Amino acid sequence: MRKLILLSALLISFIAFGFISSGKIKIRKGSLQHKNGDIIFIVNPSGQGKAIQLATKSKYTHVGIIFFEDGKEYVYHAVEPVMRSPLNEFTSMSADGTYEIKRLKDQSLLTPEAIIKMLSDAKSKLGTHYDLGFSWDDKQLYCSEFVWKVYNKTLNLSIGALRPLKEFDLTHPAVKQKMEERYGKNIPMDEKMISPGDMYNSNLLE
Repeated sequence: MRKLILLSALLISFIAFGFISSGKIKIRKGSLQHKNGDIIFIVNPSGQGKAIQLATKSKYTHVGIIFFEDGKEYVYHAVEPVMRSPLNEFTSMSADGTYEIKRLKDQSLLTPEAIIKMLSDAKSKLGTHYDLGFSWDDKQLYCSEFVWKVYNKTLNLSIGALRPLKEFDLTHPAVKQKMEERYGKNIPMDEKMISPGDMYNSNLLE
């Protein structure tokens, strides 16, 4: 009987901590209650995602913004093209089913008026093609660029510092291969960029 009780207790503890339930652990930062403007990070399992991990030293390789519309949670994010996805569809894209949410430390900035402006700006970018070359113009957008520019345009905030390509770790063969695929021999080493990792580490977020 004692062994049965111990086994039952162990099973309950595993379930409580998420080790059982399709083998997926969902990680959230801060409150379990999501809010408009929350920034959500996931792990993209693609070859590009692996190259981004190696170059930026960050686990997370894709990022979007959460907005509530008609009582439902959606994520606006830049893939091909920029789109709006239901939250559960977005998180299902993550390689291991994990995701993490961060938000502004100063929540007073996210007034109802500010949220309306942010959502309007995000909607205006829907359909924009994904930027495979990671350039900083607005003709095409990559994921972290999209989120960064929504916050910068509407709240005048820089969520993460921009860095030139040459400041990332470009030494791994997988990274070199991906750069050659994208740029050939003309690699734009001085192109300013924002990575999911630099956004994740921003001191404006918690």
